[in-house]
Amino acid sequence: QVQLVESGGGSVQAGGSLRLSCAASGNPYRSYYLGWFRQTPGKEREGVAAIYTGDGSTYYADSVKGRFTLSQANADHTLYLQMDSLAPEDTAMYYCASQPTSVKRYSSWWRLPQNYNYWGQGTQVTVSS
Repeated sequence: QVQLVESGGGSVQAGGSLRLSCAASGNPYRSYYLGWFRQTPGKEREGVAAIYTGDGSTYYADSVKGRFTLSQANADHTLYLQMDSLAPEDTAMYYCASQPTSVKRYSSWWRLPQNYNYWGQGTQVTVSS
């Protein structure tokens, strides 16, 4: 059973940085999408960034390009999201999600939450102005 545990959330002022971690365990698959989503009350969950482990492709939402960076540890496959130049609009609950797949999907597939079966519990990020 795939389990995902997020950590690293917190409160920062605008312009600050945070690094989120997603520790994945129980994943027997070699190829999968592993990504970050965020959600605020009353809004739909939106894709922030993801990696496809089959070839290392990374994907970012336009709103975070140039500010957020994904990386994955080789040893334990922990996924990191380095978030720089944070803004109040980045305030949200951030979730890690995973979906195994043997083939690479179309380019926007990663951003759809309904495509993922495995989710973490989330970690709160609050950015004050």
